[in-house]
Amino acid sequence: METLLSRITINPNICHGKPTIRNKRYPVEMILDLLSAGSSHEEILIDYPSLENDDILACLQYAAKLSRVKRIQQVLV
Repeated sequence: METLLSRITINPNICHGKPTIRNKRYPVEMILDLLSAGSSHEEILIDYPSLENDDILACLQYAAKLSRVKRIQQVLV
């Protein structure tokens, strides 16, 4: 798991500090948007030839890790 996650980088000089793939200008959110819109891994790799399948898997793993929460608490206003 950590090997894939090491592909996700955060650099304030690239894409305004958003998480990207291997310090390239491919934000994680863009890959996740493409996947959620129905693009296959193969289609993404054809459109972005400098990406690798493990980069896509790393984005999914990153999103899964972010979605894990220990507790959600309602805030009353």
